Amino acid sequence: MKVADAEILIIPGYTNSGPDHWQSRWEAKLSSARRVEQAEWSKPVREDWVAKVADEVNACSRPVVLVAHSLGIPSVVHAVPLFRKQVAGAFFVAPPEVDNPAIRPRHLMSFGPYPRDPLPFPTLTVASRNDPFGSYEHADEIASAWGSLLIDAGESGHINAEAGFGPWPEGTMVFAQFLSRLQP
Repeated sequence: MKVADAEILIIPGYTNSGPDHWQSRWEAKLSSARRVEQAEWSKPVREDWVAKVADEVNACSRPVVLVAHSLGIPSVVHAVPLFRKQVAGAFFVAPPEVDNPAIRPRHLMSFGPYPRDPLPFPTLTVASRNDPFGSYEHADEIASAWGSLLIDAGESGHINAEAGFGPWPEGTMVFAQFLSRLQP
């Protein structure tokens, strides 16, 4: 699949993705990409975020490719039963451990636990070995349950601008390869 064949939905996590974040850069570069805007970025409410993701997917007229970071991932996974449009695939980066009481801020736990059913579309999950919001072991467990291919990003923190992932050329290459394998 080519970028022009799909509607690419960028789904940021808690507090949104700033201008230097790789998601914002991808949104600016990919002609068919747009951001799923949440009403409340700093005090997320699971039901609202999930409904917004589902509404955006269901409003698409072409095959959908989801690009979710951090809290955007559980928003997508919880929204799957609400999708009425075909999702061609999802690219997940830095899944947080939303069912871990040690993760802060604590209200993010309202997004857990993750459903463990296999996802009905191809997925790729990129996880770091030193992400402060989720362990690699946890990412491995949920990716396996979903039937997702897991990519080990090494010690990359939360794979965001603060961790040095603004342009993220390696991520761009992995995403391009993932996209090329999807069926329109």
